[in-house]
Amino acid sequence: MSSREVVALSVGGVRFVTRASTLRRFPESRLARMLSEDNEEFQLVDGEFFVDRDGALFAYILDFLRTLQVSLPADFSDVERLRREAEFYQLQPLAELLGQEHLLKPRLEILELRFFLRETQAFFRIFGSCSSTVERLAEQITVFTAQRWSSPFPSQQPLVPLPLERPSHHDLIFQCGTERAAGDQLVARYVSIKPDTRKLINGVNVLGLLVDTFLKDGFRLVSTRTVSSEEKVECYSFERLQRPAGLAVAVSQSPGSSGAAQGKRSHTQKGK
Repeated sequence: MSSREVVALSVGGVRFVTRASTLRRFPESRLARMLSEDNEEFQLVDGEFFVDRDGALFAYILDFLRTLQVSLPADFSDVERLRREAEFYQLQPLAELLGQEHLLKPRLEILELRFFLRETQAFFRIFGSCSSTVERLAEQITVFTAQRWSSPFPSQQPLVPLPLERPSHHDLIFQCGTERAAGDQLVARYVSIKPDTRKLINGVNVLGLLVDTFLKDGFRLVSTRTVSSEEKVECYSFERLQRPAGLAVAVSQSPGSSGAAQGKRSHTQKGK
């Protein structure tokens, strides 16, 4: 790769290195014109283009040029400043995307866990406002079953995985513990929750692992209550703010045009 294909920039004192083709993605933008021979706006200092703008925000500008997506952290609060930077660089598709507040606004995600004990069994039901979160939990949670003689220890029979109950895309149901079968045999159900490798039979232990899993996934516990005094069903409510994983832009360009943008949510996760 020749040196002409690689461009170094110092933006507000922060150094960036990228391909020239990346900066030329939108031909009428300031960054594309910076590489032209008649550039008089940006100075070359020690082989680097000096740009007197916000360096931290330029990282998002450059990421957009590379991917044609806007992916912002959940706690990002400088959307308006970033939009002004996009306008300065004359990246109209990006500025238009950042103006679509209804797509960029974080949404409140709710997760509800219901739990109750009945003798030696524990029952769980998880409801989520976001079906993809419930789908990920269904991939993490595995229930195993085995028959054994009345004993505090599992039999030598291999554990067999059981499918989770899925009444809808937004909830799942499972249980753990033991129940009596024919004769002196017990049917035992164990729960494993990835990445934890343990197989737990005690309902309280499973409850603790579930809560810990939710908290590590960015949820916060907002309330606990008893929803059925007869069966003593405990309900745990969790919330988290989720910013869209990304806004993808479909750009139609012709020579000498800056492009037209249409924004839509991207289902590709860059992080959580």
